Amino acid sequence: MRLIARYAVELEEAYEVVTVWDEQTDRVRVPKSDPHIETLSRTHPAAIWFERKMHDDFGIIIDNAFDNRPLVHQERFPRGLHPMQKHFTQTAIEPAEYLPYKYEAIGGDGVFEVAVGPIHAGIIEPGHFQFSQAGEDMLHQEVRHFYKYRAVEKMLEGKTLQEAKAIIERISGNESVAYQTAWRDIVLQAAKSELPEANRKYHALLLELERIIHHLTDLGFIPNDAGFGAALAFCSKLSEEARRQMQCLTGHRFGFGAISFDEVQIDTEALRVYLDDLEKEMMFFEEWITDIPSLWDRFDTTGILAHHKALKYDTVGVVARASGVAQDRRDNDFYRTHGFVLHTEKSGDVAARFKQRLAEVKNAIVMMRALLTETTESVVLNEVHGGDYTAYAESSLGELFMNIIVKDGIIERFFVRDPSFMNWQALHLMMPGNIIADFPLINKSCDLSYAGNDL
Repeated sequence: MRLIARYAVELEEAYEVVTVWDEQTDRVRVPKSDPHIETLSRTHPAAIWFERKMHDDFGIIIDNAFDNRPLVHQERFPRGLHPMQKHFTQTAIEPAEYLPYKYEAIGGDGVFEVAVGPIHAGIIEPGHFQFSQAGEDMLHQEVRHFYKYRAVEKMLEGKTLQEAKAIIERISGNESVAYQTAWRDIVLQAAKSELPEANRKYHALLLELERIIHHLTDLGFIPNDAGFGAALAFCSKLSEEARRQMQCLTGHRFGFGAISFDEVQIDTEALRVYLDDLEKEMMFFEEWITDIPSLWDRFDTTGILAHHKALKYDTVGVVARASGVAQDRRDNDFYRTHGFVLHTEKSGDVAARFKQRLAEVKNAIVMMRALLTETTESVVLNEVHGGDYTAYAESSLGELFMNIIVKDGIIERFFVRDPSFMNWQALHLMMPGNIIADFPLINKSCDLSYAGNDL
């Protein structure tokens, strides 16, 4: 089975640990007086971040785990404080004594460590990468994030679903429409309401436009990190044009407020013209970029994630599909009816992740044409019912999982698992056999979110 998420919910006398698989959901209660749970990380290594986070959030002890270090708590976070517990209401904390974080390292003659981050030279969010090196060769890499812990889960408790939307859609700017789509599905479940076909088509169109925006950005930055800046200039122009389409449709370049239950009028002719122009540009770009041997010499066999490792680490999105894992939340009747084709690559390297994005942009253009609708309907929602609701969306980065528990009309527990939470944990598998100068290229080829990761 594929692991999707693992998280805890606080009850009166116990914690309920919820483990979500692709085929089932397991629930285990552990008493607050002695909260122990067995690790899953021996068979599903990506479970370790979920488990370390559960300990930081709730104080649940993970038995037989290979890593018990704090995850979201930094070096001066007071030990013994668990902010997701219901009785924790502090708005500020006093920093504790500095406690060094022990990074994984490979020993041996001539082996040394290189620290990159958490502050970077570019305009980028904080993230730390610790390398064990033998000369230029990368032997091992460890990722450490959560420097921008925003307490989103805690912040949303006590809010209504409508009040929560403005926060949820801003969790990760490059997945705003995807986050809103998951929120929408939970609202519909809670209100026991149906979404008209025209609205569903329009929302799916916006999600594909968001995918195009971010795939185009990556299709420019990946060659740029291999020294071919012309691709970045070309794709930046296309990405900017796509953002302007998003603003025309939704009123915001990032699509904030894009998903609603209101009636919307769409200029379908202008969209058709845009899609025709983009298709021509993509045909030129693909022919141009494919005929640069020196570029593909950098892409081919760089940063390989083997198929069996992609499965073992439960990866999602482009990272998984470029390694031959046929997994996509759009692989259903609705999307297939509107032109969706599940594309995969086999080699699992930078080249495969680049070609995967090319294929997905071309397919998104086909789908957007099929999804065009002139107007949506105004939806009057029924009263929100309490319950435990789950939704998925396929963002440009991969499968997004969201769970919201509603009680007495307000949020009792909010949990979201961004695709990057899974894929960051597989990044180190791509480093051995490559030189450190290829790290930015490999990292960019995965397009991993810091903000979606650092809740």
